[in-house]
Amino acid sequence: MSPKTAPVRKVTVSLPVSLVDFADREAARLNISRSRLIARALSEIVAVEEEQLAAEGYRFYAQEASEFAGARASAVAAALEHAS
Repeated sequence: MSPKTAPVRKVTVSLPVSLVDFADREAARLNISRSRLIARALSEIVAVEEEQLAAEGYRFYAQEASEFAGARASAVAAALEHAS
């Protein structure tokens, strides 16, 4: 579900004035609301975290598959040697 169509909840946050000023400038530059800018920033953080988790999972399963392939090759070689 995209942030545009997702249910929304209003929240109150306290930020340093410099961050609010920056958010206002960026929102004006992008012609979006401050809320939309902050939602985008948080969405990008979520996307990065999900990408990192996916990469970590891929590395885990790739290592596991590699170990299985190595064990399988050893077992096949031993079986062929024993059959000879």
